[in-house]
Amino acid sequence: MKKIKKTKIIATIGPSSSSSSIMEKMMIEGVDVFRINFSHAKHNEAKKIIKQIRQIDNKLSLNTAIIADLQGPKLRIGKMRKNSSLKIGDEITIDCKSQLVGNNKKMYVNYKDLAKDIKKGEKILIDDGKIILKVLSSNKKTQIIAEVVQGGEVKSNKGFNLPNTKISLSPLTDKDVKDAILAIEENVDWIALSFVRKRSDIESLVKIINKKSEYSIPVIAKIEKPEALKNIDEIIKVSSGLMVARGDLGVELQSSEIPLIQKRLVAKAKKSRIPVIIATQMMESMMESVTPSRAEVNDVANSVMDGADAVMLSGETSVGKFPTEVIKTMSSIINKVENSNLISLANKRPKDQKSKRYITKSICFSAAKMANDIKAKAISTLTNSGYTAFQISSWRPSTHVLVFTSNRRILTQLNLLWGVKAFFYDGFESTDSTVEEINKIAMENKYLQKGDKVINLTSMPIDQKGMTNTLRISEL
Repeated sequence: MKKIKKTKIIATIGPSSSSSSIMEKMMIEGVDVFRINFSHAKHNEAKKIIKQIRQIDNKLSLNTAIIADLQGPKLRIGKMRKNSSLKIGDEITIDCKSQLVGNNKKMYVNYKDLAKDIKKGEKILIDDGKIILKVLSSNKKTQIIAEVVQGGEVKSNKGFNLPNTKISLSPLTDKDVKDAILAIEENVDWIALSFVRKRSDIESLVKIINKKSEYSIPVIAKIEKPEALKNIDEIIKVSSGLMVARGDLGVELQSSEIPLIQKRLVAKAKKSRIPVIIATQMMESMMESVTPSRAEVNDVANSVMDGADAVMLSGETSVGKFPTEVIKTMSSIINKVENSNLISLANKRPKDQKSKRYITKSICFSAAKMANDIKAKAISTLTNSGYTAFQISSWRPSTHVLVFTSNRRILTQLNLLWGVKAFFYDGFESTDSTVEEINKIAMENKYLQKGDKVINLTSMPIDQKGMTNTLRISEL
């Protein structure tokens, strides 16, 4: 009997992992999704990587998903003279127009509207918060006067964050639009948008996807700004997934706030039936060491126990020394933790009876609950859109979720979802023969065996590929 690792692993591709041989080893060890980071990947590299992943998929009979992660606006300071050190209480002039070489009295930033957007008393964090400035005044055109609250040496081209400022800059830059179009043309499975602040940010990207693609590529909102947390309910309404990007959140908020934010975002995503990813610094010590720290093991385990669909690796697999070993270690942690009875999510029956999908939602809820009650080995569903897979996965049943679809476009896309294993199936005769066939496929692939109970979800009549309206229990 094969065991499905229910919590998915996302690995970022980079110099350490871009060869076909390394990617294949990572997939064998447990990678479910590859992330292409467009902060670094050039278009020709991205095309090559996507082609390699699809080829390995065919070789290994896998359905690995691909996320295109857009860079978003990168706020940076300009060039600085060597040994430019700021001391607490010093005043510094920040210029948004003249690309001057900075020192301990002045510096340039690449955001031309900063003076217009920022207000007195707001903070500017430089180099991941190592340097903190407090705004004293702005001429609302080109210059800001700030006081040094936390000092240190300032180096050229470092990034800066604006935790309190409501900025007018769109999270979708010209570069992002070009990268998104490339990702659409290459048929990636998901697109992640960085620095989301409000609902309209997601809607802007969705418009581009709808215009450029005949398919609906789902969008993941990366939550890394305090403003996004204030607008989270509206953002979720138009997003197909969430990513808890703890790196930037940890810069702009106090680190002690992040654990509870993580738990709240996971809970909100599950309530909305969309996948949620936990990202940043999960196994960072394994960039240099073959062994993770105990704190990192606990971090991964707690993310799994929070109910995340996926845990993501960044530098660990893109530039780290042990990309294959880190996947093996993370898989081991997940397998030890994810079936614990300590993991529980609110299982409240769907109440929106006026919704046209109420019957489908109710059947999916009942299937998840019944699977636990009768100790079924799998919930098996036929789907054309993937909707039932999202629904069943979000209820977190204690069993496999086997998804059969004739829609090749969603085969890889569904691989991000917790507990889901997807198969291509295009036979649509009678309900009885179809259920028998897909149960047989599951047995041939060693996900089920004789004597197992399985819950089958279908729509009748089956050839119309309508919404799920039938639940059947089989004993093989």
